[in-house]
Amino acid sequence: MVGLPEHKASGEIVADAWDYSGRPAVRSGTGGWTSAAMILGTGGAQREADDAGDRRQSDGALHEQGVAILTISTAVAGLRPAPCTADGVCEKATGAQLGMLYLALYTTALGTGGLKSSVSGFGSDQFDEADKEEKAQMQKFFNWFFFFISIGSLLAVTVLVYIQDHVGRRWGYGICAASIGLGLMVFLAGTRQYRFKRLVGSPLTQIAAVVAAAWRKRGRDLPSDPTLLYVGAAEGEKEAPEKDGRQRLQHTDQLRFLDRAAIPDDTAAGGQPPALPSKWRLSSLTEVEEVKIVVRMVPIWATTIIFWTVYAQMTTFSVSQATLMDRRIGSHFQIPPASLTVFFVASILATVPVYDRLVVPLARRLTAHPHGLSPLQRIAVGLLLSILAMVAAALSEIKRLHAARRTGGVAPLSVFWLVPQFFLVGAGEAFTYIGQLDFFLRECPKGMKTMSTGLFLSTLSLGFFFSSALVAVVHKLTGAGSGGHGAWLADDLNQGKLYNFYWLLAALSGVNLAVYLLAAKGYIYKEQRYSAEDESITGVELAEEACCQA
Repeated sequence: MVGLPEHKASGEIVADAWDYSGRPAVRSGTGGWTSAAMILGTGGAQREADDAGDRRQSDGALHEQGVAILTISTAVAGLRPAPCTADGVCEKATGAQLGMLYLALYTTALGTGGLKSSVSGFGSDQFDEADKEEKAQMQKFFNWFFFFISIGSLLAVTVLVYIQDHVGRRWGYGICAASIGLGLMVFLAGTRQYRFKRLVGSPLTQIAAVVAAAWRKRGRDLPSDPTLLYVGAAEGEKEAPEKDGRQRLQHTDQLRFLDRAAIPDDTAAGGQPPALPSKWRLSSLTEVEEVKIVVRMVPIWATTIIFWTVYAQMTTFSVSQATLMDRRIGSHFQIPPASLTVFFVASILATVPVYDRLVVPLARRLTAHPHGLSPLQRIAVGLLLSILAMVAAALSEIKRLHAARRTGGVAPLSVFWLVPQFFLVGAGEAFTYIGQLDFFLRECPKGMKTMSTGLFLSTLSLGFFFSSALVAVVHKLTGAGSGGHGAWLADDLNQGKLYNFYWLLAALSGVNLAVYLLAAKGYIYKEQRYSAEDESITGVELAEEACCQA
């Protein structure tokens, strides 16, 4: 092969993948678990730092800079306000001190955004979906990626919390900075072994262009024969879809109004226009079908948001419950309320290997799915577990409230009554997180791969946003603050009815699950559509061959 070193020339080339030097990636020397393992360490270090406070190598580096600045601002006396006096007099932070703090926080946030949106997708790029063995390994990568970032969370809520409380915050932040630095070095060490996929432009631009082109031609009649639609650029005009990493897609009958974007203005022989117009006036059939795929994913995307609304309660109201319960272990140790999330993380760490070793083999026999449960089935299990979690939370709050009202203060009830709700949401996250990650990364068309992680992460953000909005609405309707009569979310939980809020979340999650099941039932996986198309093409070829023989 021209341009490849002699020792690589005989190796099998991975389609649409390149090595660090820009040459076609050789399967034996790039990608696989060796590369993925180095990416897993980066994800774990990043989560450890996030809970205590890729595709682009600069995103690991930027996150490291942010945490390093935070460490320095905490350790150097002149960069932080002096401690409060014994009389309770506290010195206000100066403008320079606040500026250093905001610089650290915003730099960390910028680096985190780059990492979160890239690391999982870059990890999946190390496996070739066209290879059956590597495709199965990619499914395991999603499981262990989630497992390792959960290890980071566990260290954050146990070891780092203890160090920050008993040794000093500068030591906690310093350990975070060192962990990220180590993760960065490991990540950079694998540069020569990584596989890189070519980016084909902004998916949002493509969606906007297809919609705009279809709107311009809204008065045109759709052709009865799909072969009259524009299938791609003529040779020499611009890269055909399959040359820029895309897979040429066949026409589907759903969302046909978008087909107008692929109607040529002046059709020439072969269904090609005489001159290539702007993408805002004409889109190829493959580009239109890619937009259709994304539109079909929207109902699944929308119905997973409520899970993260439930998840948000584990770090807010559930922790507030813990402060008003008996947190003693023995006679000398008391569990910090924030450290209760250790049960949450522990359930995640237990669920991943149990699913991989026990559930998958059993589910294979029952469902005949090669991975045990499909991504959509895993999400459904997670949504169901979130409902059960809110039921458990409501029941435990009723029990806590009865005990608290007898004593008028902290309930003489063990904090371990909250473990079931933490465990159920943690197990639900293991199913939902991995299911969503697998679904969006695999189902997004190759030409819009950069959008996959964004879709997934947006459900987390919107879930927390909806949680805040729901709390505000409940405050408004039931009475805000400790003085509100019948308030569900009173400042003093002993005067409120938090259990009603949990029942509301359980009901909303139940309705959401029903809608999700309807959306998932009608969804056809991308690989199934490709298989159907291949069978259709094969059938036509066989018919033509039989005709010729006759």
